[in-house]
Amino acid sequence: MKTKVQASAAILEPAKAPAVKIFGVGSAGVAMLDTLNGGDFAGAGFVAVNTDASSLAASSAAIKIQLETKLLRGLGTGGDPERGRAIAEEQFATLKTACDGADVVFVVAGLGGGAGSGISSVLARAAKEAGALVLAFVTLPFACEGNRRQQQAQQGLDQLKSVADGVICLPCQKTFKLIDENTSVLDTFRITDGLLVESVRGVWRLLTRKGLIRIHFDDLCALLRDRHSESVFACVEATGPARAREVVEKLVAHPLLDEGRALAESSAVLVSLMGGKELAMAEVNRVMEQIGRQCERAQIIMGAAVDETLKNRLSVTVIAAKQGPVPMELPPLAASGDSVEQVTPRGIMARPGSRCGSSAPSLTSEQREQILAKNAGTRARKTGPKMRQAQLPLAIISKGRFDKSEPTIHKGEDLDIPTYVRRGVALN
Repeated sequence: MKTKVQASAAILEPAKAPAVKIFGVGSAGVAMLDTLNGGDFAGAGFVAVNTDASSLAASSAAIKIQLETKLLRGLGTGGDPERGRAIAEEQFATLKTACDGADVVFVVAGLGGGAGSGISSVLARAAKEAGALVLAFVTLPFACEGNRRQQQAQQGLDQLKSVADGVICLPCQKTFKLIDENTSVLDTFRITDGLLVESVRGVWRLLTRKGLIRIHFDDLCALLRDRHSESVFACVEATGPARAREVVEKLVAHPLLDEGRALAESSAVLVSLMGGKELAMAEVNRVMEQIGRQCERAQIIMGAAVDETLKNRLSVTVIAAKQGPVPMELPPLAASGDSVEQVTPRGIMARPGSRCGSSAPSLTSEQREQILAKNAGTRARKTGPKMRQAQLPLAIISKGRFDKSEPTIHKGEDLDIPTYVRRGVALN
């Protein structure tokens, strides 16, 4: 399929830049929000959302929303996404009000904990109901952080992808491709946060920076809205006379793009090129030709801008998005009183009876006597099965906030299980 490239030439009176609000969710999101809150994002609104009061107190965001009720009792989510989701649903109106007036909402979070994994998807839904385009930028935990955080992060990611228009996801495990044996833990997390910040900065430049070729907000909306996709990204730089060829080589070999495989599998690609005053149109064309060869099936939207601070450097940011799976539509429920055929577990078609159904056909006295005699003979020949007591397959009731607590073991027995169940005592 021939690659489609979209570009919008700058006009004398450019349209008003879209209103952007950046939300940092959870402790990790609030920390990354403080990194973003600088000169590069002039005009953006910064909102910090968390259940932890100390995290919000240290934040430099202009708006701080502490999701706290009697449900949490000042203890936060305790690493439980369900508690974070419940408190966000309870204060859904507050989140929606915070999104008012925004054309684009960025949700920045670290998944795996209780606040980031539980609140992010609810916030994204509130932003969409407020009429904004929602782009999420999230990290997934390292493998060494344990199975529980990995599972919670994956569940949070799936829920976020079902709501947001686009999700840029950075698995922290990929950071190992960018560090060596001597890199400290603090430096590793700093690199990870820096990569996610670069992706936010790249999209911000696409939306707001005036330049040779500008991305219009309508183009971005048409490309991303309702795609429900997951995206990957990379940001590279090069200098010198061969910088156009060098940035493409770095992109193809970039570990976050899976050595170029992400470009080949993408359905939409956003490209932002920035250089000094010497940035030539021939260089822009050369870079876009090479990227187009790597993702022939994708629709490409690009922007090019001049930043005098870059001098002789050429900076290229690429965001590649895969088309998300089309959600399955459930058949509509039948109206009350309708007769609907259902498939039983054994594959037999059954038609449930209706309370308002027609009455049974009338029988003659001779027919009734024949049926009674036949049934009497059948009962005489067959004996009913002997009744036995069995344990009902009852569902385990959740223990609430103690659901993830360790069981109470004494002499090899779990004391949380009732005694009659542990000892197999039959109840009459």
